Amino acid sequence: MSESLLASQAPGTGASVPGASGGPQFWRRLRTQRAALVAAVVVALLVLVALAAPLLTAIEGQDPTTYHPSLIDSARGGVPTGPLGGVGADHWLGVEPQTGRDLFARLVYGARVSLGVALAATVVQVAIGLVLGIAAALGNRWVDQLLSRITDIFVAMPLMIMSLALLAIVPSGFPRPVLVTLVIGLISWGTIAKVVRAQTLTLKELDYVSAARLSGWGTWRIARRELLPGLAAPVITYAALLVPQNITVEAALSFLGVGVKPPTPSWGQMLTSADVWYQAAPQYLLLPAGALFVTVLALTVLGDGVRTALDPRAASRLRVGTGRRRETKADKGASA
Repeated sequence: MSESLLASQAPGTGASVPGASGGPQFWRRLRTQRAALVAAVVVALLVLVALAAPLLTAIEGQDPTTYHPSLIDSARGGVPTGPLGGVGADHWLGVEPQTGRDLFARLVYGARVSLGVALAATVVQVAIGLVLGIAAALGNRWVDQLLSRITDIFVAMPLMIMSLALLAIVPSGFPRPVLVTLVIGLISWGTIAKVVRAQTLTLKELDYVSAARLSGWGTWRIARRELLPGLAAPVITYAALLVPQNITVEAALSFLGVGVKPPTPSWGQMLTSADVWYQAAPQYLLLPAGALFVTVLALTVLGDGVRTALDPRAASRLRVGTGRRRETKADKGASA
C-alpha cells in the first residue's frame, strides 16, 4: 500500500492515520520541547537508579532490610543519632527512625517497586483496553453493546475503594507488588478501552481499511495490519499519562497499609509512618515524598510532550518549555 494512501486522512474525521506522523517528525517535534526533554532525562535517570539499585547499595555497603539498633537513640523514642538523621560515609542519606535501616538503600529499592508496579499495571491496562476496544468497534451491534456496557461499569468503578476491598481479602502470602499491579491493571482499563473503540470506529471507515476489507482480509488481520498502526499515537499518549497516575495509586495504597508490605520498600509504604517523624527526622518524610513528586511531575510533563509531538494540532497544557514556535519552524523545514 502506497505511503500517500497511508498518510491520507478522511475528510471531516480529524483522525490521524498510519504514516501521518513518522518517526523522524515525531522526534523533531519532541526535541523542540525543552520541558519534555528535561523530563525524559529525569525519567531515564530514575529508571537507571531503579535498575542499578543492587549496585548502588553495594557501593554504599548497605542493604534495605538490615537493622542498625546502635544508630538509634532509644531514650528519645527511636530518633537516629548523629547529624541530619545519621548521614555519614556509611549511610549517605541517614537511617530510618526506630529501625536504623539505611534510607538510601530503601529509597532506591523503593524506586524499583513504585516504577515497576506502575509500568506493569499500565501494560495490563493497555493490553485489556486494546483487545476489548477493538473487539467492540469491529463486532456486531450486540457485541458492541455488551462490551460497551461492561466498559462503562469499570469506568464508573471507584478504583481506590475496589482496590482496598480486594487487597484486604487476598491472603498475605501472595506477592504484594504483583497483587497491586494486577488490581490496578484489572480495574482501571475502562477509559483506554473507550479511547480505542472511538478511534477504531473512525479508522475503519477510511479508504485503505475499506480496500483491505474488499480484498478479502479477515477482521483480525485488518485490525493487526491496518488499525493497530493508526491506534499507536492515542494509545502511547494515554499510556504515558497513565504511568504517573498508577505511581500515585500504588503510593496511596501502600500508605493506607494495603499495598506493599514491610520489609519490602516502597515510597508509599515509607510514608506510612513518616508523618510522625517529620520534626525529629524530617528527611524520613521529605525523601520519599520528594521522590514521588519529582517522578510524577517528570512523567506528566513527558506524557504531555509525547501527546503534542504525536498530534501537532493539540496544544500543550504546559506554559513553559513547549517550544511551539520552534516546533512550527521544524515542521515547515521538514515539509520544505
